[in-house]
Amino acid sequence: MASKYVVLAVHGSLLVLHGLINSLPIWWLSWFGHLGAFWNTAGAFVLVIMIPVVAKERASVEFIFTHFNTDNGMGIHDKAYILALGLLTSQYSLLGYDASAHMIEETKNADWSGPIGIITSVALSTVFGWIFLVALTSIVTNIPYLLDPGNDAAGYAVAQALYTAFHRRYGSGVGGLVCIGIVAFGIFLAGVACVASNSRMGYAFSRDKAMPFSHVWHRVSRNEVPLNVVWLCVVVAFIMALTSLGSQVAFQAMVSIATLGQYISYVLPIFFRVTTARRSFSPGPFHLGRYSIVIGWAAVLWVALLTVLFSLPVAYPIAKDNFNYTPVAVGGVLLLSVGSWVLHARFWFKGPISQTRIFFL
Repeated sequence: MASKYVVLAVHGSLLVLHGLINSLPIWWLSWFGHLGAFWNTAGAFVLVIMIPVVAKERASVEFIFTHFNTDNGMGIHDKAYILALGLLTSQYSLLGYDASAHMIEETKNADWSGPIGIITSVALSTVFGWIFLVALTSIVTNIPYLLDPGNDAAGYAVAQALYTAFHRRYGSGVGGLVCIGIVAFGIFLAGVACVASNSRMGYAFSRDKAMPFSHVWHRVSRNEVPLNVVWLCVVVAFIMALTSLGSQVAFQAMVSIATLGQYISYVLPIFFRVTTARRSFSPGPFHLGRYSIVIGWAAVLWVALLTVLFSLPVAYPIAKDNFNYTPVAVGGVLLLSVGSWVLHARFWFKGPISQTRIFFL
């Protein structure tokens, strides 16, 4: 097991790579975007076939879809509660499809290709993600052993399950490490996309003069890349990770805040679309027609449910080492944001600034 300092150093190195890739001309970023889409789709397809074929022991369909791990060491034994928390598994990863929106000013036929990119991302993530989870769960046959800190993977259940499957079949667990490598590289490419998406949001906010030192972050290089805000994203991501040195609880809370914060940011425009802007909203070339209000309210209610689930305790009895600080932190950010708007920003912020210069991927 690497020390927390080594983990932080690896994290910092990966962030530097993400920053360097995002500093390249825009066509390079487009290439990495296509590589990420191909890798995640092809990688999931390969793993879905490979994992069940290699495994000598596979869980039954009944076990996969009906078993609850009530002996989980977290003090949570109620099946309904376990199911509710289990819903969050997919929510941690079903994110980032808004990247199509953030890159829309650099995309051809943006009013159509942007929404199509979002829908395609959601569809592929949902279908392939679900199939991959079923395939992965099929090799989970001995849960206590997979979670045991004394096993080969020090209690990292997914790695141990893959390692065990290959070791039992071939006498070597190298194949399991290759599977982990496929997933890891996919996550690396997702990190590249995250920095790209975040930097474009920062660029847009600074263009609208909605960030401190907006004149610094609004600058672009000769390759039309917002270099300053790219590296701002890298630095902020590293600073956030520094909390792991002091408290894993604080770090995990920050991860939950980041995830929940994204869902709240997704649903706010939808909420205003189905309420205050219901009559004034002017749909673009791509829209959901008469189903938009129903789908919009379904999204609002779903995020409201997720907000509650992300705020629930994850272990009992509750102590300082396992307390879920997510509702406190999210509430604090919300209070600061609303307070900043009411007391300051509403007096000077004029809304998005139109910009005619558009660059194409």
